[in-house]
Amino acid sequence: MPLDAPPPPVSAVVVEAPRLLPLPGQDVFSTAYYDATELGAQARLDDALKTTPGVSLFRRTGSDAANPTIQGLSLRAVAPSGAGRALVTLDGAPQNDPFGGWVIWTALPGEGLSGATIVRGAGAGPYGAGALTGVVALRERDTGGGLTSFTAEARERDGWRAAGTFGTDHLLLTASGSRTDGYRPVRGSAAGAADVPTTLEDGSIAARVQGEAGGVRWAARVATFQEKRGAGLFGAKSNATGSSLAVTLATDTWRLQAWARSSDLENTSAAVAAGRTGTTPANDQYSTPASGYGLNAAWQGALGEWTWELGGDVRATEGKTNELFRYMAGTFTRQRTAGGRTLVGGVYAETAWSRPDFILVAGARLDGWRSYDGVRRERDTATGVLTLNAPPANASGTTPTARVGIRQRLSGETWVRAAAYAGFRPPTLNELHRPFRVGNDVTEANAALKPETLYGVEAGLAGERTVRWNLGVFYNQVQDPITNVTIGIGPGTFPIAGFIPAGGVLRQRQNAGQINAYGLEGDIAAELSPAWTVRAAVSATHARVEGSGAVAQLDGKRPAQAPALTATAGVRWKPIDRLTLDADLRYESKRYEDDLNLRTLKAGTGVDLRAGWALSPTSEIYLAADNALDANLAVGQTADGVTSFSAPRTVYVGFALRR
Repeated sequence: MPLDAPPPPVSAVVVEAPRLLPLPGQDVFSTAYYDATELGAQARLDDALKTTPGVSLFRRTGSDAANPTIQGLSLRAVAPSGAGRALVTLDGAPQNDPFGGWVIWTALPGEGLSGATIVRGAGAGPYGAGALTGVVALRERDTGGGLTSFTAEARERDGWRAAGTFGTDHLLLTASGSRTDGYRPVRGSAAGAADVPTTLEDGSIAARVQGEAGGVRWAARVATFQEKRGAGLFGAKSNATGSSLAVTLATDTWRLQAWARSSDLENTSAAVAAGRTGTTPANDQYSTPASGYGLNAAWQGALGEWTWELGGDVRATEGKTNELFRYMAGTFTRQRTAGGRTLVGGVYAETAWSRPDFILVAGARLDGWRSYDGVRRERDTATGVLTLNAPPANASGTTPTARVGIRQRLSGETWVRAAAYAGFRPPTLNELHRPFRVGNDVTEANAALKPETLYGVEAGLAGERTVRWNLGVFYNQVQDPITNVTIGIGPGTFPIAGFIPAGGVLRQRQNAGQINAYGLEGDIAAELSPAWTVRAAVSATHARVEGSGAVAQLDGKRPAQAPALTATAGVRWKPIDRLTLDADLRYESKRYEDDLNLRTLKAGTGVDLRAGWALSPTSEIYLAADNALDANLAVGQTADGVTSFSAPRTVYVGFALRR
């Protein structure tokens, strides 16, 4: 009896999220691309992005230990900020927090992404407000394929992490979670009873459903997250929660998207006793409810060698911080409510002329912004009597921005490019209204802040043969940069802020003149043989504040947390088909903790090692060590000279599936 022929193989159905492709010519700007493998190679997305020099959070600390309020991203070492000076989007929807502008990176596991594009330089055109130093455009994985990614890790210090994605024809589920007992940032003889580990517990889940009706692709994505952290000081901790919704309609020529985000932050801080013998409560930010809403639309067309895009977007935020402060005789004696609303909206037009050997891109946009309905009220907790009622004045304005760039083939696969651009970032609700405390240092809010603006030019060369390389130079000027400016040194009592203890300083967010920065950026990558792959990149930036008037003391200073030199390198060796060995290095020159350049954080180098053994073409087990040489990388310093450090050597084992 003849055997039946085997059934034909069934291909997995993979459906892309509804999105518009960017216009041709994105490479006229300084651009870096990441694929799914690169984004999933690190436990934290921000660590994966740091392989591009100049990309960093406010401090050297990564999102494994950083407080949520300093997880904002900047793309050049021009003027890092806790709020971040870069816009982060996921399939077009902003991921920046509606209250503070920072990004909760634990809610964006690399396992759920198919790629990312970093565009450095002010993101005028389709990106708009917030993209002061550029944009990180993330792309979520396509639906279909079943279990398309999964990671499970066991780490030192009782740590673990798991994340993965599962897709059907019309559904994508992404989930992640981790915990660690953490490490003490202050170590050695300087540490005392005040110093405890930076613990972390986090979890996130997201679901995207999508389909097509009448030639229109549609998708709805919902997500939620929570992360609980210990800040490294006894009694200092945070709990961040949030959720989001995005609905997208798109065809090959237009896109319409509506999104909403909500978040809440509980954050306690502590004052450190002399000799770090203990702490006392300093502030209890017990609730910070915030909401953000937005709408964006774009329409594309083509006429011969010309393509164009017209669009607009609007973003609204509202939020308040509710906190207890002024701890005396074993209790908080004051309660504060501060917050307000912001609104920003703009329209833009961009066009690209693309030929095989030449690309021209030009675009302009006009944005209006408004901050309003501000409130700052403080009460005596025992009597309820109002001790301060200072509602900020409303503010509004309009800001025009533009960008233009060209890319010309010189010969073969060698290209030259040049670009000029302008962008702006309005202050966040956090910067306008919320004071905060770190140890004995207090920073006051400033409801009179103006938007920051950046103007820049850049030029570069690139080669796209077997050896891929880029080399570029840039000049950026940031006008009215929002900076934490020192206005008092403890011990002493100051208006509004109150008492600042010895070893502490009082700062206020101010528009600090302007920052002038010029620099060089370069990267190179090559497959030397089937067994060897190497890469290296460098960013050198000379940035200085030009201060006058109230900030004259900052004139000639380097912006806080801005290193002059960052370099990264990596090598991959496959001695046999199943074994992959990776080594990655990141060097950073010294940076300053403070605006006056009095607290120096020494230069440091971190080395990460990884060995993977393939179980199949799509799965592996691995052994890895972050900071393998156990270097003490300084991330902070108090006014009395106590330095805190990033994580010591961390060894972990894991299993990874990528399909």
